[in-house]
Amino acid sequence: MCGRFTQRQPNNAIAKQFELGVVPDSPPRYNIAPTQLIAAVTQPAETVQRQFRVFQWGLVPFWAKDSSLGAKLINARAETVAEKPSFRAAFRYRRCLIVADGFYEWQRVESGKQPHFFHLQDDQPFAFAGLWEHWESPQNEILETCTILTTEANEVLSPIHNRMPVMLQPEDYDQWLAPTLDKTSELLRLLRPYPADEMASYPVSKVVNRASSDRPECIEPMKAA
Repeated sequence: MCGRFTQRQPNNAIAKQFELGVVPDSPPRYNIAPTQLIAAVTQPAETVQRQFRVFQWGLVPFWAKDSSLGAKLINARAETVAEKPSFRAAFRYRRCLIVADGFYEWQRVESGKQPHFFHLQDDQPFAFAGLWEHWESPQNEILETCTILTTEANEVLSPIHNRMPVMLQPEDYDQWLAPTLDKTSELLRLLRPYPADEMASYPVSKVVNRASSDRPECIEPMKAA
């Protein structure tokens, strides 16, 4: 699964990476946790310009009776996303790019769980494959929420965990966002493990375990004992 990630890069780097017409005003984040607001990019059908959006992390399907389901749907498995009732409509019609530049995963060790930080070797921004939903309650409460897709781990992740978030290649952004593309086979082929030779990782302090810890110390390499 993917339960914590970062978005630390300057806003102009984000605008360049995702070909945004306007530079977003998004603060650096070092420990983004479920149910928090996160940055994303969508492609409205009525315009060629990509749109910078903010969603709550934890997808609430449009048919849900209440919003509590969102806390359980922070991830969607690539292998079943096209069939699962919670995700299949969003998979066909409401896809997005989740703005990120690193993520955490925990390894089981004798002393407990050791967090590791994963990022691209050049430390540039990248996109998780995401889905989003618009939900309204009977009391007219409106929520726009999202989830991150996961797939099997590559060689960098597999010693730590058997799953990893789907990190899309920049050349696949247009296809993933295309509002008129709903061919399942074409979309599913994009949901593959990211090339391991383009990634790096290292252990970090357990300060990241606290969701309230959102500061640069979260990504600092763990000091040797």
